[in-house]
Amino acid sequence: MTTPTTALRVPEIEVFFDGECPLCVREIRMLQFLDRRGRIRFSDIATPDFDPTPLGLSWEALMDRIHGRLADGTLVEGVEVFRRLYGAVGFGPLVALTRVPGFSHALDWAYGVFAKNRLKWTGRCVDGACRLPTRARA
Repeated sequence: MTTPTTALRVPEIEVFFDGECPLCVREIRMLQFLDRRGRIRFSDIATPDFDPTPLGLSWEALMDRIHGRLADGTLVEGVEVFRRLYGAVGFGPLVALTRVPGFSHALDWAYGVFAKNRLKWTGRCVDGACRLPTRARA
C-alpha cells in the first residue's frame, strides 16, 4: 500500500542504464535491492519506448557512459553517478573515500576503460565489431 508520503517522494537520483549489459544489470539489481527507501529511479535506456529527448542527450551519448539526473534536474555522468547511487543507499563513508585525490582519478580512469570496452567484455560484439546496437526508432 502506498502512503501519501511515499507517493510524493521524489528520488534523489534517476539512473539511466543499459538493460542489455549483463554487468550493468547485475549492479542495478543489487542497487534496487539496497534501495529500500526508494531514493533511486531506474530507467532502462535499452527498452524500445525509452525517449532521451527530454534529457537533451542522444541515445548514443547515454550508451557511451552511465548518466544520472539529480532531483533538481542536474545531469551527472561516469563515476559521479555511482557515488550518488551508493550514497543514496547508505554507503556515504565509502563514497567519501572515492573522492580522495589520486583514488578519484584512478576510478575515473578505470571507469573510462570499462565504458570503452563494456560491449566487448560482455560478449556483445558481432563478428569482431563492437558498435552500439542499432536502435529501432518509434
